[in-house]
Amino acid sequence: MFRFSNTFNTLFKTLILFTAVSFFQSCSKDEPITRSQDTERYSSSFLVDYFDLICTTTKNTPGFFPPQAARAYGYIGIANYEAVRNGIEGAQSLQSQLNGFDKYTLPTPDAGVEYNWAISSNAAVAKMMKHMYDKNLKAADNLNIDDMESSNLKELSKDVSADIVERSVDFGKKIADVVYDYSKTDGGHEAYLDPFQKPYTMPTDPFCWVPTGAVTTPLSPKWGVNRPFMDINVDKTKVPMPVQFSEIKDSEFYNQAMATYNQVKNNTTEQVEIAKYWSDDPFATCTPAGHTFNILSQILFEEKATLAKASLGYARMGIAENDAFIACWKGKYEHLLLRPVTYINRHIDPSWKTILNTPPFPAYTSGHSCEMGAGSRILSSLFAKSGGDYQFTDYSQTKYGFYARSFSNFEVMAEECANSRLYGGIHFPMDNSKGLQIGRAIGDNVNKRLVWPVFVR
Repeated sequence: MFRFSNTFNTLFKTLILFTAVSFFQSCSKDEPITRSQDTERYSSSFLVDYFDLICTTTKNTPGFFPPQAARAYGYIGIANYEAVRNGIEGAQSLQSQLNGFDKYTLPTPDAGVEYNWAISSNAAVAKMMKHMYDKNLKAADNLNIDDMESSNLKELSKDVSADIVERSVDFGKKIADVVYDYSKTDGGHEAYLDPFQKPYTMPTDPFCWVPTGAVTTPLSPKWGVNRPFMDINVDKTKVPMPVQFSEIKDSEFYNQAMATYNQVKNNTTEQVEIAKYWSDDPFATCTPAGHTFNILSQILFEEKATLAKASLGYARMGIAENDAFIACWKGKYEHLLLRPVTYINRHIDPSWKTILNTPPFPAYTSGHSCEMGAGSRILSSLFAKSGGDYQFTDYSQTKYGFYARSFSNFEVMAEECANSRLYGGIHFPMDNSKGLQIGRAIGDNVNKRLVWPVFVR
């Protein structure tokens, strides 16, 4: 009896020890940073400030036309997300989800020690900005990045031990370095040094784009072969054929040109204002993608979003905007369609002029429409109530001298942005409608085909 009890006690103690070890090993495997505060516990205010600085940096940096700007926003958003996502319940890495990212090894947090995810975010974004703007980054903008990083770190490090600060900074910087290595292989690395990708010879068929101003070389003709974050956004979301080109009066194509011609001649004062409001010219503003990110930042600020919610939003928007420009540019250089002003001056009215300056690249489809179609879907997924309504006022353009504009929802905003290119005389109606169609499909893909946390405040 004694021997049985002794054996039983030994087995019982062994079982308890095995269960305890298994439990802690399980926790270590599934939740390696159990001591770290959740990402949702931090404010996003410093991150919103960073994206305002990204806007300024984009505007100031040579070579950052709309496609190049969208790419920078995309990789910065991804780096920030990976720097904080270990603190978001249910958040999965994008490493196995984005095209080609699985070839790179992201650092993992050490088990059983504490990280400060806000400090990691601060380090990752600052380093990623320097990576993306790199050789063309102006000294003043470089200093601004350093100042923001230092100021944020000082504030975020209050009452945080030195070892946690050092560990968190190191983690964020290592994330940025890996994401930057990933970016180098997409076809757009250092594209700001040669944004026109010369040499390129444009065919001379009657339907083909010709210069409409001082810039005689089309912008980024090879951008459409860049690697997207999601293959489906380019391979399956294919730009449809435009209306068949024709110089015959009253043909369907002629009527497309007449629609643009008549719109400009009959614009209301408000329509002219809308055209200029959404113009988003590079180097005068932070480009169309920058405008869309500014709207996102404004709403995150107004909603007092957590670092988790903001990181999710910037990552989604960055992926969508980057891929929207790749898909759009692929279509532009497959169809090579001339601009309305060229056709109208040749076949309708040689004295007709546009409201906006015509950009130096083919017309079909509209880049504004593609990117805002994608952006509107991301904004709706983040903020819209059931039924899609979300009343808001866009104040982002007031710094450029415009009155703020209000919208009942993000789809209405996207329609206005697309129509602005018609009001400005620089697109045919089909450029805008098909651009919105492509962009919306891309935004839906990003929302639904990638695995995101189910709920983030």
